[in-house]
Amino acid sequence: MAGEPTFFEVGVADARRGRAFYGALFGWEFEPGPGGRGFALTTDGLPGGMHGGDEGASPYLFFRVDDLDTAVAKVRELGGTTEDLGEEGDEDAESVARFGRFKLCRDDQGSRFGLHQPPKGQ
Repeated sequence: MAGEPTFFEVGVADARRGRAFYGALFGWEFEPGPGGRGFALTTDGLPGGMHGGDEGASPYLFFRVDDLDTAVAKVRELGGTTEDLGEEGDEDAESVARFGRFKLCRDDQGSRFGLHQPPKGQ
């Protein structure tokens, strides 16, 4: 069903320090993230990720959509904006097959949220 939370992302200044802190605090398990940047993490609930170079960021919550391109167009139609999530080409086939597609957005008031199209079959 579209609109349900499917993924969260924690932005920190230093991903290795973040891994040590949150791993010790919550017992989260980490593995290298897409393209070797940041980490994918496992919780007892929602899957997540952690990336560095984002000092002072708050966690991002991603909502499920069936078609990312259609949802992005709707965000823009409603007065929202979208942002890139990193380097161009992040949507390599292996990453999409494993994690799905993501887009960071802002609503028409500037609040951040994300859209997530899970991998096929999920």
